[in-house]
Amino acid sequence: MKKHIQNFALSPLHTPRYIFTSLATYRQHGIEKNWEIVRAHDSVAILIYHTKRDSFILVKQFRPAVYLHNDDGTTIELCAGLVDKELPLLQIAHEEIEEECGFRVPLEKIEKITSFYTSVGFAGSKQTLYYAQVDESMRVSQGGGIDHEMIEVIEMPIEEAKRFIYDESVAKTPGLLFAFMWFFDRK
Repeated sequence: MKKHIQNFALSPLHTPRYIFTSLATYRQHGIEKNWEIVRAHDSVAILIYHTKRDSFILVKQFRPAVYLHNDDGTTIELCAGLVDKELPLLQIAHEEIEEECGFRVPLEKIEKITSFYTSVGFAGSKQTLYYAQVDESMRVSQGGGIDHEMIEVIEMPIEEAKRFIYDESVAKTPGLLFAFMWFFDRK
């Protein structure tokens, strides 16, 4: 897949929009310490289950940071978005479901699962995980994101998801793995 990406380069951020690097200095048990950290936005993620098709609605997209570590750079993920506006988390989750996956789910039909911290070694951002059920009557578009996100909406049957959890050949997020385990434990 690397042949499909041209002119990939890394350079320092001069005017970041979403993440900010810092050096944290502190004293712990009388010892002076420092640690490089990234301040980043919190996020929401949504496990979407299609009731009629007995499958999950997921997204596949190119992630430059993953590209540094594998030949492809694409990941399979939950529908998700940054908390970068002054709206309730539930409302942001609602918007992301429609923008990325093309389903309009009533707010009262989106269930909070839990919140947890991600990238704790360097960022410590908080992600709030939700669950929503959809069917074709809720479809309002084909999804794909906004602002040239180039998100591919994919459908994964339940039985495939069970195997997918342990398939190390596909880049995926811990939030997706946790959400699948939650679903198989609770639903």
